[in-house]
Amino acid sequence: MSVPQKAIQYVLPKVGDYRNLKQQEVDVPKPRYDEVLVKVHAVSLQYRDFAIAKGFYNVGVSENIVPCSDMAGEIVAVGEEVKGWKVGDRVCANFCTDHLHGDPTPESIKSSLGGQSPGVLTQYRTFPAHSLVTIPSHLSYVEASTLPCAALTAYNALVGPTPVRAGETVLVLGTGGVSIFGLQLAVASGATVIATSSSDEKLKIAKKLGAHHVINYNKTPNWDEEVKKITNGRGVDRVIEVGGPGTLAKSLSSVRIGGSVQVIGFVGQGEGTTMDVILPVISKSILVRGVYIGPVSEFEAMNRLIEAHPETTRPVVDKVFPFDQAADAWAHLESQKHVGKIVIQVAQN
Repeated sequence: MSVPQKAIQYVLPKVGDYRNLKQQEVDVPKPRYDEVLVKVHAVSLQYRDFAIAKGFYNVGVSENIVPCSDMAGEIVAVGEEVKGWKVGDRVCANFCTDHLHGDPTPESIKSSLGGQSPGVLTQYRTFPAHSLVTIPSHLSYVEASTLPCAALTAYNALVGPTPVRAGETVLVLGTGGVSIFGLQLAVASGATVIATSSSDEKLKIAKKLGAHHVINYNKTPNWDEEVKKITNGRGVDRVIEVGGPGTLAKSLSSVRIGGSVQVIGFVGQGEGTTMDVILPVISKSILVRGVYIGPVSEFEAMNRLIEAHPETTRPVVDKVFPFDQAADAWAHLESQKHVGKIVIQVAQN
């Protein structure tokens, strides 16, 4: 396969505004003995990418960041000692390229793409061979680009440390990428799902994806009380918590005694006190667990679940932007009008 000498990548010269993104020409790297070179076909955006660009998510790097962590692409060259991969394989790279199994470590976190290490909004990039997983055969590159962060985070929230069981009840907040994947994967696992959103139109989509109950939190501000009504006063077994300060207190109110709140994001605005968290956590014996994506081993397990339920778990892609309009993709993310994922098409074939 012919590989060009030069490629185009995006760089954020300085954090503060995603409109500062610019393209630059770079040499296409040659893979080291334990690496593969990947032609990037598609990249999906995370809220983290927006937060890093705006400067309120500190990853320890503030200049010349190659953004984005999630991509799907095609192997075009293989290092001399790489086994198990060949030219033409369709792959995703894990969010932390050195997080292979178990809990994250300080060392593995340093390998996070689009933050501590250069990201994937580029036409070609090398990756350690151990960081890659095979794309499920029924998914396109655009669909598969949504898996490394949003899907794997939702999967990790559902399987660890105690896997969700059929018949349990899961509450997902909102209709962004992680929440929609949480809905889909929970349904595929046999759980009953309650979904919230600010929009009835978005909730119609959630219902089509398998949500058993939906709540418009603008129309029902005390949505935690509605959750308890739906569950006959018991509360849900698990919450996929993406709001942070704006929703955490109500999530703790919504969960059953002995249940878990999987803390993932901070997209919600709001105020609360430390006691609003401490008292219910203690009195209800709630497990509050932070979820920082997941390892390669879980990525592989998640893909097996996706392949076993190909339609139930098919990624929901809200809009695809061409490579030359990357900043417009950030603007669409900032608008919060999307359902599911926003993707940048890097390669045309």
